[in-house]
Amino acid sequence: MNAVYCQSCGMPMNEEKIFGTEKDEGRSREYCVYCYEKGEFKQPNMTVEDMIDLCVPFMKEDGKSEEEARTILTNFLPTLKRWSGNSKMNEPVSIEKEAFTIIGMTSRTSNANEMTMDAKIPQMWEKYYQQKIYEQIPNPEGAITYGLYSDYLDGVNGEYSMTIGLQGSADSSLPEGLVAKTIPAAKYVVFTTEKGPIAQIVIKAWQQIWAWFEQSDFTRAYTGDFEVYDERCANPLEAQVDIYIAIKQ
Repeated sequence: MNAVYCQSCGMPMNEEKIFGTEKDEGRSREYCVYCYEKGEFKQPNMTVEDMIDLCVPFMKEDGKSEEEARTILTNFLPTLKRWSGNSKMNEPVSIEKEAFTIIGMTSRTSNANEMTMDAKIPQMWEKYYQQKIYEQIPNPEGAITYGLYSDYLDGVNGEYSMTIGLQGSADSSLPEGLVAKTIPAAKYVVFTTEKGPIAQIVIKAWQQIWAWFEQSDFTRAYTGDFEVYDERCANPLEAQVDIYIAIKQ
């Protein structure tokens, strides 16, 4: 099962009993039992700020400080469906793509780590642009920036490598600190985010992708997934990103 988060409080819904219920008593695939029952929110007048206040004590029980808990919730909850509105990505399309290589900086992380103040991916993006890592990449094939997820240890629940860079050749001699990641030929389901602030739309898109696969007949292959940052991201406040998810054929 792919990780699915309640689109109200952000709780991971990894057991059937945690899913809320619809009016017909069927299980909701979007909201947990603590937020949603018989097709309605249990606290319909709650605001996102109220939800943050409600969730902070639970995160403190898990060892987070109040500051850390509030930072995580303030960044995460507004991306969930209940608080961001009902806007969705475009319907995905399926394509096949030949093997290709990305050259760039890389780090190991996990989805669990990215929900903490020690999240590595935002730091990587900051370093990539502040230190102009893209200028150090030899013989790039185009100017499109990729955010590549590869080397998965345990699917969506385990560690993976995050690589930020440009398409290039695995045969190139690389400066210290850069790596080459070659992604095998695969079939992909391609999602296109809505337009908006780049960090917000990408986080929200991944939430929707996890929920989509939960209800889909497709199975993720975990051979390598990637985000495409092209000319549509020139304005980071009004950006649009394509996300390629490898699937089993």
